[in-house]
Amino acid sequence: MGGRTGSTLPFVLVCWTVAALMAFGAIAASDAFLEQQEVQSVCDGAALAAANRTDEAAVYANGLGSELPLTRATAQAAVADQLADGGTSLDSWSAETDGAEVTVRCTRSVHIAFGWLFLGGEPLERTAVASARAPTAP
Repeated sequence: MGGRTGSTLPFVLVCWTVAALMAFGAIAASDAFLEQQEVQSVCDGAALAAANRTDEAAVYANGLGSELPLTRATAQAAVADQLADGGTSLDSWSAETDGAEVTVRCTRSVHIAFGWLFLGGEPLERTAVASARAPTAP
C-alpha cells in the first residue's frame, strides 16, 4: 500500500453534493408539477362555469338549437364569478368563445421549493388552458 496516497474525502463530498442536488431537484420538480395541477384545476372549473352560462337573450330570441349560445361577455362574467368564489388568485386569465365552446387561459407565477437554487429566486410561471362545450341533450 505504499504507492497509494490521497484522501477519499473529496470524492465523498462530491457524491453527497450530487445526491443533495438530485434530491432538491426532485422536490422542486414535484412542487412545480403540483402548482401546475392546481392552476389547471382552477382553469378547468372556470371553463365549465363559463360553458354553463348561456346567453339567455339569444335563447329567448332564437330558441334552443343543438348548442347553447355562449357570448364572450357571459363567459368572462362566469369566469370572474368562479375565480372569486374559488378564492384562488391568478396573475391573469382570459376567456374566449366561438359561440359554442369556451376556452379559458389562466396564468399564475409561483415560488417553488428550492427556487433560489434552480431559478435564482425568480418565480415560475404556470399557464393552463381549458376548453368546455355547453352541455345539451341530443
